[in-house]
Amino acid sequence: MTDTRKTIIGINGITKRFGSDVIAVDNVSIDIKEGEFFALLGPSGCGKTTLLRMIAGFEMPSEGQLLVDGQDMEGVSPNKRPVNMVFQSYAVFPHMSVADNVAYGLKMEGVASKEIAGRVEEALGLVQLPGYGARMPDQLSGGQRQRVALARALVKRPKVLLLDEPLSALDAKLREAMQLELRNLQASVGITFVMVTHDQDEALSMADRVAVMQSGCVRQLAAPRDLYEYPTSRFVADFIGKMNLFQAQVKSCGGGEVSVSVEGIGDLRLPHEGEASGEIGIAVRPEKTTVSPDKPTDTECVALEGTVLQVAYHGDENHVHLKTDGGLTLSVTLPNHERTLVAPAKPGDRRWISWRQKDTLVLAD
Repeated sequence: MTDTRKTIIGINGITKRFGSDVIAVDNVSIDIKEGEFFALLGPSGCGKTTLLRMIAGFEMPSEGQLLVDGQDMEGVSPNKRPVNMVFQSYAVFPHMSVADNVAYGLKMEGVASKEIAGRVEEALGLVQLPGYGARMPDQLSGGQRQRVALARALVKRPKVLLLDEPLSALDAKLREAMQLELRNLQASVGITFVMVTHDQDEALSMADRVAVMQSGCVRQLAAPRDLYEYPTSRFVADFIGKMNLFQAQVKSCGGGEVSVSVEGIGDLRLPHEGEASGEIGIAVRPEKTTVSPDKPTDTECVALEGTVLQVAYHGDENHVHLKTDGGLTLSVTLPNHERTLVAPAKPGDRRWISWRQKDTLVLAD
């Protein structure tokens, strides 16, 4: 379905060089829609933070055009752009009260004191900190300081809020709670959020769309579910979630499927639209597989016999690692549906690992 919302950020052929040798962002083009929660995801050094800093105005593109709300940002200073940024460290002033922290940007713009008071109260209410204005930052938890930083950014009523690794300093449980809070906050205020993160769980659970970056380029841009279920490259397949990856040799391709030969598995016919030739990657996610003491009877399944190497207990699920008789090492994720103290297998057990052929991904790139 076509998204008819207005483009609020237009990134058109943007390249950023540092010196003559380093290309941090390489010919990136993205249209980010009004009211969208958009994530830039990738490993350290992929260019995602540099791209965010160019939107904010802290870095200038070497090539290309950057538009915010239809206005070319060339030569526009950060304080004149209709965007605001929440930094990874929060950058909350320790010597100022919560209210003074939130009001700081408005005071710098010369907004009237009466209006400032009302807008600060409104912003603190949005981030669930009503009545916290008189407190000092050292009286707040990490999550509360995060909310103060968000309120300080939102109080200026920007058209776009930029978030640089906003949850990285929080512990795991608080980080998960703040993911939901940020998503709800974005939905309530209705403005565009652009978030940089290296955490795939954050991107998948919070964003409407995700751009996965590698070496300065966008490898795939899609909705979270599309990224996870239909990655278009080995890099994205391996970076998003867990994956069992294999090398395959194409025997034929056409009619909506590809025939491949896989060492240690044999010949497979897999659904595939488009071209494929030579050596390609195929993959299956661990949670799409299962293990059993008995050979599966379903002829549509890929079934391999092997020996259990290790079983790792993770509370809500077990990770079973096996080596097949054909020499492949595979991982299986088994959810814990029942309350039990019995592991699904132990090292040395003989088991069959299987999955439906249609759950096998074809990665031509």
